[in-house]
Amino acid sequence: MPRIKVRRVAEAVPDIPSILPPDGRQSDASLAIRRGVSRRLRANGYAVTAELALPTGRRADVAALSKTGEIVIVEVKSSIEDFRADNKWPDYLPFADLFYFATGPHVPADIFPDDAGLIVADPYGAEILREAELAKIAAATRKQMLIRMARAAMDQLYGLDDPEARRHSE
Repeated sequence: MPRIKVRRVAEAVPDIPSILPPDGRQSDASLAIRRGVSRRLRANGYAVTAELALPTGRRADVAALSKTGEIVIVEVKSSIEDFRADNKWPDYLPFADLFYFATGPHVPADIFPDDAGLIVADPYGAEILREAELAKIAAATRKQMLIRMARAAMDQLYGLDDPEARRHSE
């Protein structure tokens, strides 16, 4: 299968500074993909947050909210092994109107399920190769997710204003 090409693909994953401290769970490749996905979603008018805790205790790599209230979850997979070792992604479906996998240009697209959206990204941006199918979530779940997203964003902003607060809350 030919490699998928994305505009301005980085040959090597550069050091990506962030004002949010890394939590140590993600590889540099995953962080690069996440950044490109987040940039694409923001360019499409979505508000974006990373590592959103779901009601099940799982964490969504990227969660986004459209201007009309649609919730998007993106699961980042940085390698074939990463995808094959992780079978928890169906647990995210009840919490998203749209669900995507995101990967780098070095990962073959045909390993991902056809019934999920697919994004290929590098640190600078992303291309949507396959749109996700809209599956509206229940109203009560939407309310729960909106509250989680708002609280996560508020906590991130407060952590920037008072970096020591993070240590006091752990």
